[in-house]
Amino acid sequence: MKWRLWIAGLVLLMLAVVVVEAQRRRGGFNRNDFRGLMSFDNTPPETEFVFARWHYSAGRRGDGWAHDYPTAEEHILQIMSETSRIDATRMSYTVVELSSPEIFKYPFSYVSEPGEMQLSDQEVVNLREYINRGGFVMIDDFGGQGNEQREFQSFRANLLRAFPDRDMFLLTSDHPMMQIFYGIDSLQTVHPMTGVKSLFYGFPDGKGGLSMVVCFNNDVGDFWEFIDEPRYPVKPSAEALKLGLNFVLYAMSH
Repeated sequence: MKWRLWIAGLVLLMLAVVVVEAQRRRGGFNRNDFRGLMSFDNTPPETEFVFARWHYSAGRRGDGWAHDYPTAEEHILQIMSETSRIDATRMSYTVVELSSPEIFKYPFSYVSEPGEMQLSDQEVVNLREYINRGGFVMIDDFGGQGNEQREFQSFRANLLRAFPDRDMFLLTSDHPMMQIFYGIDSLQTVHPMTGVKSLFYGFPDGKGGLSMVVCFNNDVGDFWEFIDEPRYPVKPSAEALKLGLNFVLYAMSH
């Protein structure tokens, strides 16, 4: 079983490299040009699935919401379109304001650097309604670099404003989401830059299921962004791709 998962990971990685090299030859984004990445306004095609990244009110620098954008989206969506039956293309992504009713158009949403959140009252209302309507949120780029407890408590305080009667809980590797498409090797889920062991938390939807997966001490999107470069080890990079597909498939089927 383990060798099959290893081969699956290598296949995903090789596919990503081929795809991204083709994109690079056609021209693309300079990932070092942060202003250029921030100003890119993508209108997604009319596919069944659209990856929605939230822009939210934040303190400190306030730019964490955009980390790894848009390269992370394009890489995971390309892999998704090639390895599953999900109707998506590499351009099936968008950015939406958490304070806007636009968020309710997209059942799967992504949040980067949640420790920076300082949500407005309207954003708290929208977060509550989004989850109550059945939306699913992937929380990422969170902890693992020395400020874990401060970031965790800051994000938790925002959640409690929306749901004072609910809290995050630790997910184990046998949770159905971790096995729905690919089996996840939990020993290989680490923070890409520090190697700190990752933890995954769930957040209840109030109906016995999950409304959120919290990737703590991890930056899955960073693995996605640099999957075409030899920056990080192969195995955790492959696990990050598999995590992305599992999260989306779980969200779309529950």
